[in-house]
Amino acid sequence: MAEEKLRIREVIVVEGRYDRNTLSQVVDALIVETKGFSIFHDREKLSMLRMLAEERGLILLTDSDSAGFVIRNRLKSLIPLEKIKQAYVPAVPGREKRKDRPSKEGLLGVEGMQPETLILALKTAGATEENSADRESITDADFYRLGLNGKPGSAALRRKLAQALNLPPLISRSDLQKAAGFLLGRGELEQLVSRLTTDGNCDTIPPHQIHTPT
Repeated sequence: MAEEKLRIREVIVVEGRYDRNTLSQVVDALIVETKGFSIFHDREKLSMLRMLAEERGLILLTDSDSAGFVIRNRLKSLIPLEKIKQAYVPAVPGREKRKDRPSKEGLLGVEGMQPETLILALKTAGATEENSADRESITDADFYRLGLNGKPGSAALRRKLAQALNLPPLISRSDLQKAAGFLLGRGELEQLVSRLTTDGNCDTIPPHQIHTPT
């Protein structure tokens, strides 16, 4: 039987999709990519991170090279420090398997770390662990039943839901589904989707009015 993933309350911020793919194999958490330095020009994603920081808290888990620290320090200047936890991976010389040559500084990134190293980094940062009962997951079946996937108009309805939750309209279906599980209970999601379907109200829900499961 596969070992159960570590369930983390905070939203974890990494640099790229390979970092995210590696991390998602060992933790059950909402993971957001900065896509390198592009995060600094993405107002929607920065707004989303501020909202998620207010509701859940953030854990910054960037690479140990200079670029990783530029991203880390810039985010620290844009988001309240009390909402941020810092997770660090060691500076290990090496090259990721998918690359033909080492990075400029010759260090492994988050994607090249062993699972136990990533878990230790998160625990050392003070990540909040959750039990299975602490979080009400939103399933594929829920999304289908509510018309958020697999039905005519699903894409438009997902965009309305993303807007109501102050999330980027281009967020992927899977990320929207996971975010809904963090920010809403199943019943609250049903009520919100019903409202969006009935009256088309896409007003953003203020962060303090979003129920966060405890």
